[in-house]
Amino acid sequence: MNNPTTRDILADLIAFDSVSRNSNLALIDYVQVYLSSYGVESQIIHDASGEKANLLAVIGPQDLPGIVLSGHTDVVPVDGQDWHSDPFLLTERSGKLYGRGTADMKSWLAAVLALVPRLVAARLRMPVWIAFSYDEEVGCKGVHGLLAQLDKLPVLPAACIVGEPTEMYPVMGHKGKIAVRCNVTGLSAHSAYTPQGVNAIEYAVRIMQQLMTLANRLKQQKNLDFDPPFSTLQTGLINGGKALNIVPEHCQFDFEIRTLPQVNAQQLVDEITTWTQAELLPEMQAISPQCAITFSTLSRYPALQTQSVDMIDALLTLLPKPQILQTVAYGTEGGLFQQHGIPTLVCGPGCMEQGHKPDEFITLEQLQACDAFMLRLWHWLQD
Repeated sequence: MNNPTTRDILADLIAFDSVSRNSNLALIDYVQVYLSSYGVESQIIHDASGEKANLLAVIGPQDLPGIVLSGHTDVVPVDGQDWHSDPFLLTERSGKLYGRGTADMKSWLAAVLALVPRLVAARLRMPVWIAFSYDEEVGCKGVHGLLAQLDKLPVLPAACIVGEPTEMYPVMGHKGKIAVRCNVTGLSAHSAYTPQGVNAIEYAVRIMQQLMTLANRLKQQKNLDFDPPFSTLQTGLINGGKALNIVPEHCQFDFEIRTLPQVNAQQLVDEITTWTQAELLPEMQAISPQCAITFSTLSRYPALQTQSVDMIDALLTLLPKPQILQTVAYGTEGGLFQQHGIPTLVCGPGCMEQGHKPDEFITLEQLQACDAFMLRLWHWLQD
């Protein structure tokens, strides 16, 4: 029986509705059974609910540094998008393969799995780790459990490739991100007696004005390797108030900061927190001691700035010359791998411009380019 092709496996993976809000266990079970059919054992690392899981497997000599081939199994929703074919059925039209996750990033997962029969049959000079995560699309939340297992290894992997869509060009850096929720608690009152209340929305607006001032300051520190070439800050969600004639007691808003590698996001959040406690809270509590302003982190991941080390340099020789991409605006799990001491680059098939959109696709040419890289990697692992 012939081994399945990347396209065969991609069709199977696309059929799993692994939108982040759903369980990914059916997809993980599929991968585990597939690996087992080639004699490869895998470790399943569940989340606290037991409804989601990472998968970690290794092929080759485990007492040596090796390479991690990493990717996430979750995809973004299709709700409200105008698709011209079933998003969970791989469909070919005019040299393109359509389906949710074709670009971001199940084609990479499929190419990794298609390589498994070759890896198993070869005498590898170093191990290859397969690391598939959950909940990347909602803030790189799932990969932490996977990284905790890698930390326990007697020998850390020497490098990691995160297969996000880069058209198979190596990406050496991206910004970090922190997402924060601010809850403002004021004091309700009839709007005819506004001075007796504490308007939570108005105090939230003052905080957002301070965030805008900070955003403008961040524009002064530039790194021209990135686009935009500075750290960014924006408020994306806000909710508050019950009726126009009631002084609002509560207001909640979410903001994010995307930072250059040299910028400390937590320091920026701490700066805002300190300012609110010093400038706003005394005013509020002078009217009601119950007033409060709290900040909570929703998600975070560090920036990636890949350094030149022997293993990374060797992997770069197997990839196309970096003619288009050196850094990307979006985030990945790559910074987390690097934070754990594993040098990381981002490289995978497809283009992020097609990701997250209706009629998401990958070209057949890109799928073939990824397979060609996997073949070069396989040969190199046996040198």
